[in-house]
Amino acid sequence: MSNKKKWLETTYKQASERPIRFSTVSDMELDPLYTPDDVSGSYDDALGNPGEFPYTRGVYGSMYRGRLWTMRQFAGFGLAEDTNARFHFLLGQGQDGLSTAFDMPTLMGYDADHERALGEVGREGVSVSTVYDMATLFDRIPLDRVTTSMTVNCSASILLAMYLVVAERNGIPWERVGGTIQNDMLKEYIAQKEWICPPRPALRIVTDMIEFCARKVPRWHAVSISGYHIREAGSTAVQELAFTIADGICYVDEAVKRGIAVDDFAQRLSFFWNLHNDFLEEVAKLRAARRMWARIMKDRFGAKNPKSMMLRTHAQTAGASLTAQQPINNVVRVAIQALAGVLGGIQSLHTNSMDETLALPTEQAVMVALRTQQVIAEETGVTNTIDPFGGSYAVEALTDRMEREANDYIRRIDEMGGMVKAIETGYPQREIAEAAFHFQRQLEQGIKTVVGVNKYSIPEEIPIATLKIDPAIEERQIQRVRKVKRERNSVAVKEALARVAEACRSGENLMGPICEAVRRDATVGEVSDIFRAEFGVYRDPGWI
Repeated sequence: MSNKKKWLETTYKQASERPIRFSTVSDMELDPLYTPDDVSGSYDDALGNPGEFPYTRGVYGSMYRGRLWTMRQFAGFGLAEDTNARFHFLLGQGQDGLSTAFDMPTLMGYDADHERALGEVGREGVSVSTVYDMATLFDRIPLDRVTTSMTVNCSASILLAMYLVVAERNGIPWERVGGTIQNDMLKEYIAQKEWICPPRPALRIVTDMIEFCARKVPRWHAVSISGYHIREAGSTAVQELAFTIADGICYVDEAVKRGIAVDDFAQRLSFFWNLHNDFLEEVAKLRAARRMWARIMKDRFGAKNPKSMMLRTHAQTAGASLTAQQPINNVVRVAIQALAGVLGGIQSLHTNSMDETLALPTEQAVMVALRTQQVIAEETGVTNTIDPFGGSYAVEALTDRMEREANDYIRRIDEMGGMVKAIETGYPQREIAEAAFHFQRQLEQGIKTVVGVNKYSIPEEIPIATLKIDPAIEERQIQRVRKVKRERNSVAVKEALARVAEACRSGENLMGPICEAVRRDATVGEVSDIFRAEFGVYRDPGWI
């Protein structure tokens, strides 16, 4: 009889236990105790040292003893100059990277003057329709010294082209421009639901961007493979891990089929994870993700460069975990989630603001969110030792289990013919919907607790200040867009857009023609309309 089994049948059995089922947020049932019997594999094979294969303990040898993670607060609202002012505020408060939120029309490929943009311009992010908006957005920001992340997907190719043209006009060579564009279209069909064209042509555009950046913008991450939105849609941690890695496999597959050597682009792929409330589950998920990706890149794709096997990741605290009730409690949630990300070994982090369930964040709320990261970095001491949870029987057992269960999902997706086929049959969508329903039912039955919502609620709450967006900004932006369209060389624009359409049909890499169209003042909506015309418009088949 093992020591653990003996303890369970004697000491533990004799002690009192609360009459509940102990499980994670994802409802992964937990043992009362973990011991060496629960951990598999040798140290070198399963963990390895930091900066060495399989990177379970971190992708860099010195981790935060060498440099801290990038503190990259998401920002975007109103007009380009409004967000530019927020960028300068954040940089002045010690932030060292920018992260851009665009409004819904920009995300969906519509200009501010389009009828579908009515009421949405600048509301949930910054409005960008023209290259001049992009220039104003990054005014007085050195694009060769500050890295920028842009959260945009179906119109990502156009926004990246605008960013590069702005750098070009500022005398900055593309080789010196660094940053990340989300550009993960597969997760849109799975979870976030912001698209223009169907999955297969969307995948072609993503692959064009991978190829283009590998050759022309070597410091740029052309895809941020994003589990964040999968988790926000209600997935479990294992589903987030599995479907995100499967998306990554699909992108690598497509680039290799294009004839690009895996070591020529894989090191510029990055990931983006959600940090939810279950502390140990999140730490284990991040460690499992690194190990899975390293083994997949080495064994499945034959990568030789160690950098191709490193899963570098941004993370964001869980928006879905924030509550409108007792919103100051969100500061506590965010701090715990951020700490899990740091102990899990992330490279970049956004911490949500306490007021984000009510409105776009105020300057004060953003500062508290940034200070949360700075307190973790400068005051807690957790950065002094690399992977301090490494060797914890509980964390290692959870890491093993999450890797095993995620690999089971990936095998099923492979058997279906890959992630695009799985999406077309609605497989990941149904799995996430079932997980979300299960969690909601647990909340309603009181099995799971959200403090201040289904437990510890109060009859009257003190409101907090929220950010108000001036409705007048919409008309101002509409007039700006119309002025550009009125004053530009319309013949040159039509010629450039015709070249984009021709490239859509011929299979030529789209990024060159899109950059030229942007140089000639083509707008986000106009290039997106070419995609709509040439590739068709995707409609959700309603699998769930």
